[in-house]
Amino acid sequence: MNIFKISGKNLTRNKLTTILNIILVAFGVGILSVLFLASTQINNKLEKNAKDIDLVVGAKGSPLQLILSSIYHIDNPTGNISAKDAYKLMHNPMVKRAVPLALGDNYKGYRIVGTDTTFSHLYGLAVQQGNFWQKDLEVTIGSAVASESKLKVGDSFFGAHGLTSNGDIHKQHAYLVKGILKPQGNITDNLILTNIGSVYKMHEEKHDENHSHTTTEETREISDKQITALLIQYKSPMSVIVFPRMVNQSTNMQAASPAMESSRLFSLIGVGIDTLKWFAIFIMGVAALSIFISLYNAMKERKYDLAIMRCLGASKFKVFFLVLFEGIVVTFIGTCLGLFIGHVALEVIGACQGASQARLTGFTAFPQEIYLIWTGLFIGALASLIPAMQIYKVDIAETLTKDR
Repeated sequence: MNIFKISGKNLTRNKLTTILNIILVAFGVGILSVLFLASTQINNKLEKNAKDIDLVVGAKGSPLQLILSSIYHIDNPTGNISAKDAYKLMHNPMVKRAVPLALGDNYKGYRIVGTDTTFSHLYGLAVQQGNFWQKDLEVTIGSAVASESKLKVGDSFFGAHGLTSNGDIHKQHAYLVKGILKPQGNITDNLILTNIGSVYKMHEEKHDENHSHTTTEETREISDKQITALLIQYKSPMSVIVFPRMVNQSTNMQAASPAMESSRLFSLIGVGIDTLKWFAIFIMGVAALSIFISLYNAMKERKYDLAIMRCLGASKFKVFFLVLFEGIVVTFIGTCLGLFIGHVALEVIGACQGASQARLTGFTAFPQEIYLIWTGLFIGALASLIPAMQIYKVDIAETLTKDR
């Protein structure tokens, strides 16, 4: 007597009910899977990109905007700051390392970042092909930039003004690709790195007839020698208390803590995630109830058949396991289908994202996802327990003597 074959036939006999239960489980698990994968990836990106940065100094405005634009490169900068004032902060005794950033241009949506060699030390960058930039208008590009834009060492390209791909193209100067970075698994994979002098040169006032116009903002950027932000590492933990207050109170710049702002950002995201989690849990509860009702009703219909099985030699435990196994099979199939749907859905969401710097992917897996499978199996077993107990306690003689 093959329990597995009997369970399979019982499930296929009530196809619509079985399919409905599988869909309910898959829907709940799919939502939980998307939320888990998305929140884990977002949290990992926040931590990985800001792990060695203690403070960001930039123009006054929104601290969160300053963090997003300078570390994660997914927002517009709050403005520019005087390079003279910034360099004073860079040589402050409380500062261990300060990395200047000059933003303002892009190539096909990938941001061109003017900086210096301290940037490569901060992120531990290494080149896969070619070399780091050495002169003005030389660039070293991230691995994602190289693979998606098809740029190679020795290629030239023109940058565009602004941080989106539809800005005015700077055709007076071309950048030369000198190197391609090894994949880092952080924001640098999506950046085009050059020196700050390249950014200044790109926004110099033009003297030819076709490019005689320049905005007041660009002219001021060159004359004042401005940069966008500083990424700061402290020399000692005591600087956490003193340095930000000094910047905010005694300069016309602002200091923003990546740890604090990232935590605030994730808490804002977490409100929506928690709401959807409770919705998914509700769906899983409905699925468990549906499985319980279907098995309970099936148990009443099949009580006579199961009594016959007992007469043919099936033990109480075997009949108990038969009903329990059916509930577990339904939730296992639904859970696996839900995980598949969750990964596919997140990949589709990632493909629709405009910002490649924060793109999510479904082509990844985390060990913690095994808990979703165990949760599904537990729900299936729990929903099947009462019907299985009823079958376990059935009186064979009484059942067989009843009219059918």
